[in-house]
Amino acid sequence: MDDTLLTDDHTISAHNTEMLLKAQELGVYVVLASGRPTPAMTKYATHLELQRFNSYMLSYNGAVITSMKDNSTLFEQSLTKEEIHKLYDFSIAQKVHIITYINGKIISETDSPYIDIETNITGMPFEKVTNFKAAVNTSAIKCILLEEPSYLKQVETILKKEMPDKSIATSKPYFLEVTHQGIDKAESIKRLAAKLNIHQEEIIAVGNAGNDLSMVEYAGLGVWVDNVTPELRDKADVIVASNNNDGVAEVVERYILNKA
Repeated sequence: MDDTLLTDDHTISAHNTEMLLKAQELGVYVVLASGRPTPAMTKYATHLELQRFNSYMLSYNGAVITSMKDNSTLFEQSLTKEEIHKLYDFSIAQKVHIITYINGKIISETDSPYIDIETNITGMPFEKVTNFKAAVNTSAIKCILLEEPSYLKQVETILKKEMPDKSIATSKPYFLEVTHQGIDKAESIKRLAAKLNIHQEEIIAVGNAGNDLSMVEYAGLGVWVDNVTPELRDKADVIVASNNNDGVAEVVERYILNKA
């Protein structure tokens, strides 16, 4: 969604909307797949009328699959409280910020402009707590480590060595997202495709960032929008226009409506 379907002001353009509605009218499932929490995706799913077409959302990088037909959860995989506390200890050692999501709120012990960005993107309330471990006394779907991008890249390397049992991906250069082992967008697309009896070669995935890579490589047609993270540019089948220039609509026109 962010930086792919959504423009930089976090809206879906009229042309993208029109083309995605046309695709659904032809019987194509339009599935929103995002690192966002589920509540931060719902208004976009409603805008695209996913409920009318019995479609789905993959939130938290695929850790949750929601049916828009009846708002039911088809799949959910959380981090345990102990895993989250271990990630907190890691964040203290590496001097980076950490957030998680509890009871519809973003929880952190610190303030940061990067946390402000997540609050702005999701529209979820932010609760600054005095003791992160005390506040997080249950499981949660995902954590994000946040810091300046070049330093966070170094932290990512360390984290992958120390916690090889986690799924770790970058959604924005300053967001390092951590979910349960085996969780990514591709795995949840596979789960959903199996339920819907859709073959791999029938799937089109469109993205722009590291947390999209697995699904773009898995899909029958993997697509980047033009504003893709530079180091990933050669890892898709096709590159279309940017998020601000209706790249998703271009995909529908070229590969679903078969317009030249």
